[in-house]
Amino acid sequence: MNALELKVPPVVLVLVTVSGMWAVSAGVPVFRFTVSGVVWLSSSIALLGVLVAILGVLAFRNAGTTVDPRVPEQSENLVVSGVYRFSRNPMYLGFLLTLLGWGLYLGSFAALFFLPAFIAYMNRFQIIPEE
Repeated sequence: MNALELKVPPVVLVLVTVSGMWAVSAGVPVFRFTVSGVVWLSSSIALLGVLVAILGVLAFRNAGTTVDPRVPEQSENLVVSGVYRFSRNPMYLGFLLTLLGWGLYLGSFAALFFLPAFIAYMNRFQIIPEE
């Protein structure tokens, strides 16, 4: 097991990513863009992300299993109902959608470059070790 596998709570990683996106958008204004209706669009995407993540948490709770991905051995049930019929990782998908909404709101291509890094980190250090 790698030192980073299952160590950083995903919510903490989201907060770090949000901060990094904000910092780079403020520090690198040359990569700015505008989108018509950005507040509505970004809010809608972010709220969809929050909803997907919450549905994932509720499905885990209803199945009586842990939502803490750092201790997969405490998982009691395989959840395949609800939002899990459509996504294997709806909580992480929800986080990604929320970050996408944030990046669009910031209007910064530089901030959006954090999204592939977030996906790569989550795949390598969360999803693969969980499975």
